[in-house]
Amino acid sequence: MHILNHYFPHLTDHQRQLFERLDTEFRGWNEKLNLVARTDVDNLAERHFLHSLGIAKVIEFPAGSSVLDVGTGGGLPGLPLAILFPEVKFHLVDSIGKKIHAVQEMAHDLNLTNVTAEQIRAEQLRTKYDYVVSRAVARLATFHTWIAHRYKPNGDATSGLYYLKGGDLTEEIEESGLKATVYNLSDFYTEEFFETKKVVFVPTNSSGRG
Repeated sequence: MHILNHYFPHLTDHQRQLFERLDTEFRGWNEKLNLVARTDVDNLAERHFLHSLGIAKVIEFPAGSSVLDVGTGGGLPGLPLAILFPEVKFHLVDSIGKKIHAVQEMAHDLNLTNVTAEQIRAEQLRTKYDYVVSRAVARLATFHTWIAHRYKPNGDATSGLYYLKGGDLTEEIEESGLKATVYNLSDFYTEEFFETKKVVFVPTNSSGRG
């Protein structure tokens, strides 16, 4: 977990303990459900927790705001972000029930009272949020249609989608017709894994739909 302390030196002792516990819990559930590739488990802190926290290098969610994590799978990026932002409410959703069950159990065991996890598709949600986060669930054009109407109407300039993606996204962003800003995680992290990793920010009003 040294890597998290290195990039987030202001973590409290309690937050460090929570990341240690999340590491243990996640490995246990991964044995049962294969939440992430087995080959990745050795690099859990770097490739999953630190990667999830890349969003926090781009946006600091204000206390009292609400964040929707779509297609959370094993709780990524939602659980690491919820540890980092204890004053922010996170709603983690996925269509696969057994994964959501694992997320619910992990959130409960870590006593993350700012997390709710639900088996539901994003398109079926009726609640509105300040922010949406996700980790490479679908192409941007497709994904955005699922969440375009999930935003609270009076968001500020930082409100919108923070999407973890990899590779050259020029064509994908062009295809979507959305106004997007791309942040390279290699600007924040030196590890080779992050050379092609990015956070794509799409503001709530990007496509003129609201």
